[in-house]
Amino acid sequence: MILTNSTGLAGVVAGETAISTVGKQGVGLTYRGYTIEDLAEHSTFEEVAWLLMHGELPTPSQRDQFLAKRIAQQRISDEMMSFLEQLPDTSHPMDVLRSGTSLLGCWEPEHSIDQQQRIAARLLAVFPSMICYWYRFVNDRFRIEIESEQTTVAGHFLQLLHSGAPSEVDRRALDVALILYAEHEFNASTFAARVTASTGSDLYSAICTGIGTLRGPLHGGANEASMKMISNFTDPEQAEQGVLRRLARHEKIMGFGHRVYKSTDPRSEIMKRWALTLCKQTRQLKTYAVAERIETVMQREKGLFPNLDFYSAVAFHCLGIPTALFTPLFVMARTAGWSAHVFEQRSNNRLIRPTANYIGPSQRPLVRPHQRT
Repeated sequence: MILTNSTGLAGVVAGETAISTVGKQGVGLTYRGYTIEDLAEHSTFEEVAWLLMHGELPTPSQRDQFLAKRIAQQRISDEMMSFLEQLPDTSHPMDVLRSGTSLLGCWEPEHSIDQQQRIAARLLAVFPSMICYWYRFVNDRFRIEIESEQTTVAGHFLQLLHSGAPSEVDRRALDVALILYAEHEFNASTFAARVTASTGSDLYSAICTGIGTLRGPLHGGANEASMKMISNFTDPEQAEQGVLRRLARHEKIMGFGHRVYKSTDPRSEIMKRWALTLCKQTRQLKTYAVAERIETVMQREKGLFPNLDFYSAVAFHCLGIPTALFTPLFVMARTAGWSAHVFEQRSNNRLIRPTANYIGPSQRPLVRPHQRT
């Protein structure tokens, strides 16, 4: 059934896509026909990014070339470094990425659609460099070296953030998180990016649109809010009582429920296992126990399940990632999905221009200024 009038466009079919399914065809989530479970178990973020943007998984040769080019594309210019250093220390990290994307659009503009694959790959490679350079400069007053021997986005990000090569477990945990965050059909930021693309605008503008939409706390930011809540509790009992008090005050508990999924978020179970692995590794099992108790209370009291953001927050925390950088990680992953959707929109474009039901006053005569009381 296609709805014609729905607040928030809930249930409205706004177009067609061959990129992903969300809660359709008897499966939870697929990218280009591959289940998220198989991709998280057997693939890498770079392979998934290629799959989303090209339609098929890369051959070994294509994968190796993509990784080699990624290393070259991760560099940022002296001009970009100077710009990042001049941003206020109070800047929101999402604003840093949005502004950096706009600058790249000035320095490395998209002159034709033939350049879209190259620009998307450039953004995927440069975002970790951009955000880590700014973050380390603001917080440590230290100009980090952008070069690293890491061939993956996850490894490069962790090395720049911590000034040292990550363990394989840490790198793989973040790699899986990026896979899970990479794509999710017509979510708010993706749809917004497609709207921008439908006007004939450039890829940088579409990505900026996605970042700006993801910045809102009702879309991105749930993992940050989840971690702040979990950090407030020292043990499971305190967590249970704290959540019950919040529910009694009708406060929203971030990281639970989903507009599309009705019984479970298939991504959450994958991330929960990684959160447990990392909590064991870092001896933070109390944090995991607190998170599990919150999950139990929410299921018992509200019938709500954790979404991807909830246990991702625990995993990111164990990886030593500052909470302020949780949503920028979302950007690094979702840029692959945004780009794929821009490509798809451009391939068979029609301007996205919905209509609205008018609920204002009926037509009325204009009252001249001297007659108004």
